[in-house]
Amino acid sequence: MKSIKNTILLLGVLFAFTTACTDDYESVPVDQYTIEYVFSETDSAGVQAVRFLNNIYSSLPNGYNRVGSDFLDAATDDAVSLYMDADPDVARLQSGRYTASNQVSSDMNWGTWYAAIRKCNIFINNIERVPFNTTYINSKEYTDSEGNAVVGEERPLGSSYKAEARFLRAFFYFNLLERYGGVPLLGDKVFDINDNLELPRNTFEECVNYIISELDDIQDSLRSLPMRDATAFAHAPTKQACIAFKARVLLYAASPLFNGKTLQQGNPYVGYTDYDPKRWDKAAEVAWQFIDKYGVLSTRTSMNRSKFQLIADYWKVFSNYFSTETRENIFFRNNGSGTSVERSNGPLGFTGNKLGNGRTNPTQNLVDAFVMKDGKPRGESKYAYDPQHPYDNRDGRLEYTVLHQGSPWLNTQLDTYQGGTNNPSGSGRYNQTSYYLCKFMNNFSTSAEYANHTELWIYFRFAEVLLNYAEAANESDQRDAYMDNIINVLIPIRHRAGIEPGADKRYGLDPTMTREQMREVIHNERRCELAFEEHRFFDIRRWREAETIFQQPLQGMQVVKGTTQTAYTPIDILTVNWTDKMYLYPIPYTEVNKNSNMVQNPNWNE
Repeated sequence: MKSIKNTILLLGVLFAFTTACTDDYESVPVDQYTIEYVFSETDSAGVQAVRFLNNIYSSLPNGYNRVGSDFLDAATDDAVSLYMDADPDVARLQSGRYTASNQVSSDMNWGTWYAAIRKCNIFINNIERVPFNTTYINSKEYTDSEGNAVVGEERPLGSSYKAEARFLRAFFYFNLLERYGGVPLLGDKVFDINDNLELPRNTFEECVNYIISELDDIQDSLRSLPMRDATAFAHAPTKQACIAFKARVLLYAASPLFNGKTLQQGNPYVGYTDYDPKRWDKAAEVAWQFIDKYGVLSTRTSMNRSKFQLIADYWKVFSNYFSTETRENIFFRNNGSGTSVERSNGPLGFTGNKLGNGRTNPTQNLVDAFVMKDGKPRGESKYAYDPQHPYDNRDGRLEYTVLHQGSPWLNTQLDTYQGGTNNPSGSGRYNQTSYYLCKFMNNFSTSAEYANHTELWIYFRFAEVLLNYAEAANESDQRDAYMDNIINVLIPIRHRAGIEPGADKRYGLDPTMTREQMREVIHNERRCELAFEEHRFFDIRRWREAETIFQQPLQGMQVVKGTTQTAYTPIDILTVNWTDKMYLYPIPYTEVNKNSNMVQNPNWNE
């Protein structure tokens, strides 16, 4: 067998991640490429090397219905799959019906992540062979309040590409870390068949430190906003994405599952062996660094294109890499233009260019999480909650996220009750919750049919950074000093949601709340703002709250439409039998079986 030093074997197809702002992935069949061909010492444009890097980008997960055709959030308390009776992958994840030897392959991607890491190492080890004859301008500081391009420093193009590969490698390691805890770190080594592959797991702390050190080291080599070549490189991680990523890693590391309430005390692979409250301070510090230097907290529209701010129109967040007014999305994958989200998840009962398969059914549990219009929960709001008009006077994000009985959609009002026009018995399956997903779609409430739009899967956006700061600051021992900032970062999120400011202009937020009360508010705010963005699945785990959350059944809404009125009754649809070992995935049996140094996660040895 040829050594990897001489030959790269790529299985399947090579994807050209071309102009990421406008084009979908283009597949190019390949057989074998030599190192010398891909990283040619005579290719001053680096054509094949860049194609190889673009192939690594194609390994980034596309969150839209990616888990066996369902959203990962359908494995939480926020949704169920229309195809529950067919035992889809998300149902197995939700109920823990998997083992180390019988895994849910669509999310337990141990081999997939390591294959991507190996590609990163090949690129990192060889990109310096390529004699790029071009450079790029990297902006050092933001001095133009109007967002005009500023004079930055010139950097070698190859160093930027190498930094991108290291960012992606750190991203793949983090995906392993949040699922498994500590995993083997390979450094820059590219292993081949003759190497000793019985590598031990690195500790959780070592993995966190490695990811953070990588991000610190590459931060200034990545492109920085504003970019003169933004059209071609909007998909690429920037200096700002690096800081946002670092803030998330530190937030997760400070969280109870890994810091203080680990699955097995003293086990260094599943978390820190000690509790340190200062980890919350570090997470808050980095998130605030991003907000203070690169963000705008004003609820008014800004024209500073160098800064991040919440896009005024929530519908457009997931179809615009940046709007004409401002930018919110920090790092994303562009899946091209189309209506795939609508086709998979739009309401049943339509045909032709209105056809939807109704795959994702939000739960009543999620609907109940959206507060009243004044920012207060039911029972504390000045608005009385009417169970027979359950969607009146609610947080505006409810309508941006969920379609329900009576929702305007495709120029009609939906009938989502069982047997209704948009939940017909002829479909073969009923939507048991009477709710459909509309988040990530364009606003088709008055449209005659679905129309193509850009479909972005967003990994980091400014709203998350704000929420990351609020959570970390609230958990910090310094929370009293942070309280004004905690309120101030939550206000723009609630303002965009349509929450009323109130007489005190705090949008329903009370600075006298205890840590526990504010924690509940922040956790709920994350749930509503980041719904279906693959946060809830990991949030309820890192918080060590899944064991409590799943004590309550998942619910739907029973809708009975009469001649004069419609009756609404919440009903139980699913009980999840949670066990604490589900907080982390089991290491694949094949890895443990062939590697005597591989330690399995707690209680997964059966």
